[in-house]
Amino acid sequence: MAYEGVDVVHGASLSLRPGEVTVLVGPNGSGKSTLLRTVARLQRPRTATLLVDGADGLALTPRAFSRRVSLLTQGRPTPSGLTVRDVVEFGRYPHRGRWGGADPDGAAAVERALDLTGVGDLAGRGVEHLSGGQLQRVWLASCLAQETGVLLLDEPTTYLDLRYQIELLDLVRDLADDHGIAVGAVLHDLDQAAALADRVVLLHEGRVVADGTPDDVLTAERLTRVYGIRIEVGTDPLTGRPRTRALGRHHTRTERTGTPS
Repeated sequence: MAYEGVDVVHGASLSLRPGEVTVLVGPNGSGKSTLLRTVARLQRPRTATLLVDGADGLALTPRAFSRRVSLLTQGRPTPSGLTVRDVVEFGRYPHRGRWGGADPDGAAAVERALDLTGVGDLAGRGVEHLSGGQLQRVWLASCLAQETGVLLLDEPTTYLDLRYQIELLDLVRDLADDHGIAVGAVLHDLDQAAALADRVVLLHEGRVVADGTPDDVLTAERLTRVYGIRIEVGTDPLTGRPRTRALGRHHTRTERTGTPS
């Protein structure tokens, strides 16, 4: 996979399974978003195989592919003059005819998406009047209205405050557990990745260096080597999942002097 002739991701393999959340982590420039965008067919690989429900994903028409895979990208715009319901209805485009024909299941799908994301009471509100967290939920509802079995999320918590980050990640977990959706997400926060994921894929310099459970992948030695900074890993007493702590110069200075932090 390449940008302008420069290889970015080399020999990477990614498998997304129904009812499972797979999170891609790694430093900036490691190839996380490139790999996810390639799976979403927004990035054309030089050489790759993409299977979706056993079909050749690269050979499917755009409409057929969009019935199987949806993507929540970073930094979606805030459209003006549209209501929340209008935006969510965008997700039904793969199911309509070429000229916007009948979509008998569309109304019910939109209502389900509004309900799942908790924005049903905002359906008639203009999206330009929403908070960042509300708008992110609306765009997610649009993805859910596509009714795909695969949902891809590229840094979905960017620009959200802590409450909306946690609420969105809880919703993603529910989509996998309760609705059997295969979720692939890019996250920068290692602790969020550990808490959310069934599987973590760690990338470095365009290659997958580890793929497994959070406990197996997020080790102190491996993270320190990949991120180029000392990272300690413990266990969260509430969840039993890994908890990370990156140590900068001030932490190490405190250790040398013995001064309490």
